[in-house]
Amino acid sequence: MNFSLSIKRISAMVLRYSYLLRASRLRILDMIYWPALQLLTWGFLQTYLVKAGALNAPGGGAQAAGTLIGAILLWDIMLRGQQGFCFSFIEEMWSRNLPNILMSPLRPIEFIASLIIMSLIRLLIGVMPVTLLAIIFFGFNLWSLGVAFGAFFIVLIVFSWSIGLFVSGLLLRLGAGAENLIWSLMFLVQPLGAVYYPVSALPIWLQPISWMLPPAYVFEGLRAVLIDHQIRWDLLLQGFILDLIIFSLAFFAFNRLLKSARRAGVLLQSGE
Repeated sequence: MNFSLSIKRISAMVLRYSYLLRASRLRILDMIYWPALQLLTWGFLQTYLVKAGALNAPGGGAQAAGTLIGAILLWDIMLRGQQGFCFSFIEEMWSRNLPNILMSPLRPIEFIASLIIMSLIRLLIGVMPVTLLAIIFFGFNLWSLGVAFGAFFIVLIVFSWSIGLFVSGLLLRLGAGAENLIWSLMFLVQPLGAVYYPVSALPIWLQPISWMLPPAYVFEGLRAVLIDHQIRWDLLLQGFILDLIIFSLAFFAFNRLLKSARRAGVLLQSGE
C-alpha cells in the first residue's frame, strides 16, 4: 500500500463529514445526550452512596472523590472515539457512496485519516460539555489531571481507533448487517478493561487477558493518580506499546478485509 498522503483529499473528506454533521442538529444532540446521561446517572448514584456511608470504608472516600467519575469520563472518551470513527464510515454505506469513494483517487490510508479526524471532532463536541457538567454537578475536573490526562487520552483514543478500524473492515466484508458491532464490540472490552474496578478484582485466569488490553493500564493509572497521587508512567508506556501493536494488527486486518470484499464483489451491494 502507498503510504503517501494527500492533505487536500483528506480535508475534502473531513469537509464532507462536517457538512453532514452540521446538517442535522439531532446528531449533535445525540453525541452530547448519551455521555451526559451516563455521567449524571452514575454520578448521582455515587453521591447517594457517599451520603449513605457506603464509601466511607478505608480508601472508599478517595474513590468517591473522583475515581468513579473519572472512569466514566475516560470510558466515554474511548467509546465515543470508536463510535465516532465508525459512524462516519457507516454513513457512506447507508448512502451507498462507499463504492464511489473506494473507486476515487482517495487512498484507503487517506480515508482512514479522515475518519480519525472526524472521530476527534465528534469527540470534542460530545465529551467537552460533559466534562463541564462533571465540574458543575460533582466538582470533578478531568482537566486538572494535566499531563496525566493527556497520556490517558492518547492511549485510549488510539485503542478506540483500532477497534473502529477493525469493525469498519468487518462492515466492508460482511455488509451493513454487521453494524451491530459498532455498538456492541467495545462493551465486550469493558469488563476486562478494569474500568470501574482494579484488575485484581478479576478471576486470576482472566487477569492476563485484561493486561493484554491498553484500557486496563489507563484505568489502573487513573486510580494511581487519584488515590496514590502518582503518575504510573510504566503502566502508560506499556499501554501505548500495546496500542501500537493492536493498531497495526487492525490496519492489517482492514486491508485484508477490503481486498476480500473487492474479490467477493460485495462493495456494490453495501447499503441499507
